[in-house]
Amino acid sequence: MNGQSAAQGNRWFVTQVIFVALVAMIGIVMLYVPGRAEAIRSVVHATARASLVLFLLTFCASGLARLTGAGFARWLLRNRRQIGVSFALSHLLHGAAVIAFARQDPVLFDALTSPASFIFGGAAYGVIIAMLVTSFDGPARAIGPQAWQRLHTFGIWFLWLMFVINFGKRVPAHPSYIIAVLLAFAALAVRLIGRGGTPRAACPDGLHIG
Repeated sequence: MNGQSAAQGNRWFVTQVIFVALVAMIGIVMLYVPGRAEAIRSVVHATARASLVLFLLTFCASGLARLTGAGFARWLLRNRRQIGVSFALSHLLHGAAVIAFARQDPVLFDALTSPASFIFGGAAYGVIIAMLVTSFDGPARAIGPQAWQRLHTFGIWFLWLMFVINFGKRVPAHPSYIIAVLLAFAALAVRLIGRGGTPRAACPDGLHIG
């Protein structure tokens, strides 16, 4: 069996490749950034950016397919579940890096966080885990289509808002973060405009994160 056929036969091939790339990225950062605390902090930033990209690809997949019908858009729609699960795994790695940073440099960690960070961050992780679990067929069937739809519809919009707030609040101190905010609003525009567009590819609402 050649590589392409093997990839087609393994529905989680995309997720596996992305996860390996994420782990490799973390390894490179830990290897080349001097100072353990600073290296872990760099991993926190790197995984946050990776999570944003993967989330936005999932967020706008159906809208992009409706608007363009292009090959990449069709591929993205076919693999939306796998990319959504990859986002969840990326953000779990991000969470692990945050915990590692808190242990490595608790003074700086306390200075950079607030009670609101724990409240909304905890809520976001609760949503991510719930959506991750129900991105698989068995749990999705167990909760039923109506509960699944409510969970994933609420979750996708809640997470989009959390990304905008978390990246947006850093713009005054670090103007480069405006790029992330603009990407989030661009994805929002694609998603909303795509809803009213003429379908150019099969794009059922399907799984939002998965």
